[in-house]
Amino acid sequence: MKSLGKRADGLRLERMRASPRWAETGFRNVRPIPAGLRDPTVPMPSIREFLSRGGRRVPDAPFPVLDPRAAWLRQPDSGLRATWLGHSTVLIEIDGYRVLTDPVWGPRASPSVLVGPKRFQPAPVTLRDMPAVDLVVISHDHYDHLDYPTIKVLAKSKVPFVTSLGVGAHLQAWGIQPERIHELDWWEDFKLAGTGLQITAAPSQHFSGRGLKDRNATLWSSMVIRGPRHAVFFSGDTGLTGEYATIRERLGPFDLVMLEVGAFHPAWGDIHLGPDNALEAAALLGNAPLLPVHWGTFALAMHSWDQPPERLLELAPKFGTRLVMPRLGEAVQPVQVDSVTPWWRRGHREEVPKESTSEPDQPSTAYPQAPWPLD
Repeated sequence: MKSLGKRADGLRLERMRASPRWAETGFRNVRPIPAGLRDPTVPMPSIREFLSRGGRRVPDAPFPVLDPRAAWLRQPDSGLRATWLGHSTVLIEIDGYRVLTDPVWGPRASPSVLVGPKRFQPAPVTLRDMPAVDLVVISHDHYDHLDYPTIKVLAKSKVPFVTSLGVGAHLQAWGIQPERIHELDWWEDFKLAGTGLQITAAPSQHFSGRGLKDRNATLWSSMVIRGPRHAVFFSGDTGLTGEYATIRERLGPFDLVMLEVGAFHPAWGDIHLGPDNALEAAALLGNAPLLPVHWGTFALAMHSWDQPPERLLELAPKFGTRLVMPRLGEAVQPVQVDSVTPWWRRGHREEVPKESTSEPDQPSTAYPQAPWPLD
């Protein structure tokens, strides 16, 4: 099955084995896990529980969606804009460049198009309607972050990919030319030639694998996206780790942090944040505006689909954290967001503006790039 990807070999595997994160047969988390992140008294959920659609794991009505294409025709006057396209897929417009994180347009977070967690609803725009981007960033190789159908489409373009060690083997097997693939170990940088755009891989606390026999065969990372004026932190998937303070010291300050808040469980609390620990992580990172990701798209845990945003709203004031919680497809400039509208609640779902209120009334300079080159 091609969607499973390919194991690294040759020079790629030699480089992986030279990493300080490599231990005998695979990568590992390198810091002791703080006490209390995993509840050992809670049993691991069964496959049946995991795949069940019972309870309130799936919303009972579609989310409100905005069409961001008009906003994308003009540059953000602040220099930084984010458009949440579902789960961990965000278009970051930073200092005149565009970066797409963990692009997933496929119908399921699964190696199969027939079984596995299904999207609540399609992405706000199709891949064909996306603008040209300068870089694609992929944090790790799990199905809800590295999507075979999406990569097969992106293979038709010339966009470069920045990812974690070993993940390039999957990309290359799916048609991405080797010269377009840039694999990073933690604390390594990639600078896009001729631009002021830089991506740095940073620590996270997670795991990897797409099949039954490749657990931890590739690295997992958080990513820092930096332009000439702004910096954005993207967590990928991770548990709470004290290394966030080190990331702030070495790579901060940040103008926006994107942290995973969904798909958590007491039995695996050391490898996923959830809303409570996301706020702790945001504080360690310097308490920049927080755009929550990794929720509202797939049922990947047993909690209610709307538990993450509701819990964030409850706890954020205690942390002094400014939340940036746009609707699907809403292009927002973090510096212009000063409140949250709980659009996911039934009573707010009809209140969908025609275009984002965070955009200036007059268009600014248009981007010079051509439309997304897929043909």
